[in-house]
Amino acid sequence: MGALHEGHLSLVCAAKAQCDIVAVSLFVNPTQFGPNEDLAKYPRPFERDRELLEKEGVAILFAPSAEEMYPQGKATWVVVEGLSEKLDGRSRPGHFRGVTTIVSKLFHIIEPDVAVFGQKDAAQCAIVRCMVRDLNFPVEIVICPIIREPDGLAMSSRNAYLNPDERQRALALHRSLNRVEDEFRAGERSAARLIAAATEVFEQEPQIRLDYFEIVDPDTLDAVDQIECPALVAVAAYVGSTRLIDNRILNSKK
Repeated sequence: MGALHEGHLSLVCAAKAQCDIVAVSLFVNPTQFGPNEDLAKYPRPFERDRELLEKEGVAILFAPSAEEMYPQGKATWVVVEGLSEKLDGRSRPGHFRGVTTIVSKLFHIIEPDVAVFGQKDAAQCAIVRCMVRDLNFPVEIVICPIIREPDGLAMSSRNAYLNPDERQRALALHRSLNRVEDEFRAGERSAARLIAAATEVFEQEPQIRLDYFEIVDPDTLDAVDQIECPALVAVAAYVGSTRLIDNRILNSKK
């Protein structure tokens, strides 16, 4: 959706490593924002983004208008039932309907062989993989690692909303994931106890409002009780008025 940072550019590099031609879409998709969310103020530094992509050797920049993508009287949606109501979908009703509709439209328009997504949007990744499988899109989905700031904060366009104090407090998300991973490496396999350990981190930051902290199956997004296979640890929290997300994959194979 623009306001590009090194996380986005890492996806471009991954695509360049696998494909002859790389296309990037820049589109602040209105249908994935709720009525009280930040659509109006979402950063749109188009010329800066264009220059960054040009330097990276991107061949095609697709930057349509909302009117082009959503003609008047639109009546068709793409919905992945059963997944779209979990994690961010529970907190943001209708969000993933907007995501899957626009991604399916982009796939039809661009017809890519490979589509590259970032692990930071872990629920989105699971939902897009399911959509591609169910609708027989001839596209390979590649998921790339989260890119972080030197202090561990996951890179996000919304980090620009944070004032210096909030920016420091936002590190609680990263600390909570580290706490869970430390406990996991020490042998803890109970999801409830791992979540309780993470919650203690947020109790030390009363100015952060925790939206959710869950441990789920990475594909189904269903909660797990005991970690016996790869598990997704996902967190969302409000730092001031800014909603941030982060996650970590735990694998029981040591």
